[in-house]
Amino acid sequence: MFKKILIANRGEIAVRIIRAARELGIHTVAVYSEVDKESLHTILADEAICIGPACSTDSYLNMNAVLSAAIVTGAEAIHPGFGFLSENSKFATMCEEMHISFIGPSAKVMDKMGDKINARSEMIAADVPVIPGSDGEVHTTQEALEVANYLGYPVMLKASAGGGGKGIRKVNSAEDLIPAFESASQEALAAFGNGAMYIEKVIYPARHIEVQILGDSYGHVIHLGERDCSLQRNNQKVLEESPSVAIGKTLRHQIGQAAVRAAKAVHYENAGTIEFLLDEKTSAFYFMEMNTRVQVEHPVTEFVTGVDIVKEQIRIAAGQPLSLTQDDVTISGHAIECRINAENPKFNFAPSLGKITDLYLPSGGVGLRVDSAMYNGYTIPLYYDSMIAKIIVHGDNRFDALMKMQRALYELEIVGVTTNADFQMDLISDEHVIAGDYDTSFLMETFLPNYNKDND
Repeated sequence: MFKKILIANRGEIAVRIIRAARELGIHTVAVYSEVDKESLHTILADEAICIGPACSTDSYLNMNAVLSAAIVTGAEAIHPGFGFLSENSKFATMCEEMHISFIGPSAKVMDKMGDKINARSEMIAADVPVIPGSDGEVHTTQEALEVANYLGYPVMLKASAGGGGKGIRKVNSAEDLIPAFESASQEALAAFGNGAMYIEKVIYPARHIEVQILGDSYGHVIHLGERDCSLQRNNQKVLEESPSVAIGKTLRHQIGQAAVRAAKAVHYENAGTIEFLLDEKTSAFYFMEMNTRVQVEHPVTEFVTGVDIVKEQIRIAAGQPLSLTQDDVTISGHAIECRINAENPKFNFAPSLGKITDLYLPSGGVGLRVDSAMYNGYTIPLYYDSMIAKIIVHGDNRFDALMKMQRALYELEIVGVTTNADFQMDLISDEHVIAGDYDTSFLMETFLPNYNKDND
């Protein structure tokens, strides 16, 4: 086992990793930008080292600075969390060259699954169903028109590289295709350095179902059930739950086995997530993409399985076999996660920055967890993601979990910045959400228009 690891991240995920490492008896090193000097992860870690100015390109994305910090402090491994360098294969390669363990999959696997077109062909070979789409990259508007006409509208344009909702456009007609293709390609080029696109038939509305997998260096791969992430705004997840109410026992088994086949096909090691779209009308499911890192919403899976995913990540990277088999995995009860962001839902979710003058995070009771890096007097910087906390609850059943979440949101008190807490309360109180009757279209097309009308 490692004696010391460096956490190449910030905020709540850095705090989460530090806590897991401490419970394993591992010394931790935090890195921080100049503006993050007083952040909670720098206080909780055993050591903290500044790696550059506020801008993430000069600090958290500066590979040389992160690696230098690891070498100076004698860290044997680096945990990248999510975002920043977590899916950067070049960084994983550099770690390997410096004989520092990267707590995640190999650079080879990242490259294989990070390129969505390549991932698609790998899945076809592994007998994992994929969405009908282009055979490869589409580089010109003429190619795009031909593919779209063949598939039939609506179609989805997607950047071959990257994720996070960038370089994605839904196109309903041939007239809209050319401007959408050009803007998505430019966005992808700016964000990922690669403007190549591919095209898929739109499966819409659908359920966004993702399966958590774990794989070790001995060829063992297991899944930890699914998460329903269908409540999204602009392709960004807002609320997640596990298990999905849209899936029965047979379909759960089928999707889980498909995820395991997908991971085994690319010899996957560490934690990862296979994302699927589920057509509720036909019960057909299709591979969307693979995230080669720990997910923001991993706590809901931890609650229903009792598996500490971050600890498993560290153990796997240290060369240990998985601590459980597929037969050991049982799904118990129901878990829900709400993302609390510093944003104003009444003004198109504009970021809300400033100093937190009063803070009370909900606590107490069975089955409540809050992952956050906030404290009284903390100033939210403008340079990074707006998420300030994740509230996760676990109940004996879905209704129990919903009631627990209502209680937790009611207790939450954040003064100094505007948050989406009231919005989340309204969302989980909606009759459709309570009934589990929603899909990927619900938030944007049904809930938000009514919400905005009510708040005018």
